[in-house]
Amino acid sequence: MAEEATGWGGGLWAAADLVTPMAIRVAATLRLADHIAAGTRTTDALAAAVDVDRDALGRLLRHLVTAGVLSRAGTGTYRLTALGEQLRDDDPEGVRPWLDLEGAVGRADLCFVELLHTVRTGEPAFPRQFGRSFWDDLSADPRLGESFDALMGARLVADAPAVAAAYPWSTLGHVIDVGGGNASLLIAILRAHPDLLGTVIDLAGPVARAEQAITSAGLGPRAGTQVGSFFDALPAGAGGYLLSGVLHDWDDEDAARILQRCADAAAETAKVFVVDHIGDAQGDASDTEGDLRMLCYVRGRERTLDQLGELARSAGLQVSSVRPAGSRSIIELHPSH
Repeated sequence: MAEEATGWGGGLWAAADLVTPMAIRVAATLRLADHIAAGTRTTDALAAAVDVDRDALGRLLRHLVTAGVLSRAGTGTYRLTALGEQLRDDDPEGVRPWLDLEGAVGRADLCFVELLHTVRTGEPAFPRQFGRSFWDDLSADPRLGESFDALMGARLVADAPAVAAAYPWSTLGHVIDVGGGNASLLIAILRAHPDLLGTVIDLAGPVARAEQAITSAGLGPRAGTQVGSFFDALPAGAGGYLLSGVLHDWDDEDAARILQRCADAAAETAKVFVVDHIGDAQGDASDTEGDLRMLCYVRGRERTLDQLGELARSAGLQVSSVRPAGSRSIIELHPSH
């Protein structure tokens, strides 16, 4: 990579290069790092192990050496560099599944080839690339849906205990996790608050996975699931309605509709909680990469606290507190009337 940065085009070409990122993503998809770590280290052996064309794989491997992902010995065997070690499935950072071209996010990232269309029109790139919306794509392929739930759940692993500890959830009696996916966050909250009840509301696929996770966690007596959409009426009567990593998936109009459904269910006595990454006070989204992903995938956006406050007001809610929780914030909303 250093050679590329000092060659023709310098750092600009290195930053704009598509070849190396795609080579790394193919390596991630084929799990080459795991095979090499297990002792499969020649081109022939690797090609047989992952069932690919030998010549094409050999050329990919040589470029991965150039990119600093692999090293090559005189015997023709490949080894992982420190960078390549991060492509192992058991690496603590858990990056490999995010790069997997057959997983939900790795596949979705391919829509960035249509970024120019999105910038010109404001339309999401995903439907132009794949012929249907991101959400329809997940629903059409259970493997993609499972991949998405697993990736979103993995993102919460580090922050879930902090979210569970940062608010006295047990005072709410019953929390409904709206769009709660495979119940990763709800399980963490229930484990930390033994007197609390919880329910996940989501589409049929995620709810099935949530039921399995709740049962495996031994929380069946205190947790339930319900198939539903956050665009439809939500069950009233809970003490809190939780939206974790949901609103950034939607444009302002749809995000306001989701908040309105929560506000309607919360009525006068319950609270609505948004758990998400929040931008800075200067009006900038803190995660510009994630913001472009939301734009290209689904025409969503990362929001600042002020922007979230505006959406809340449109639904008759107002911000009452903001609590840090790991890399996220818990924004508590209550009815403004």
